[in-house]
Amino acid sequence: MKAVIDADLCIGCELCVNTCPEVFEMDGDKAKVIVAEVPADAEESCKSSIEDCPVDAIVAE
Repeated sequence: MKAVIDADLCIGCELCVNTCPEVFEMDGDKAKVIVAEVPADAEESCKSSIEDCPVDAIVAE
């Protein structure tokens, strides 16, 4: 599983970073993905980040 953030949609709320720091970090005022492939032990928290993103800026591929 891969996570992708649409930087144009991201509002920098940091919810994904707080929910799944293994996959996301802040880059200035936007979140970014820091791994090529989501680790198996972080998949559930990554999925929560995707579902909880207030602007639907994160998708799984």
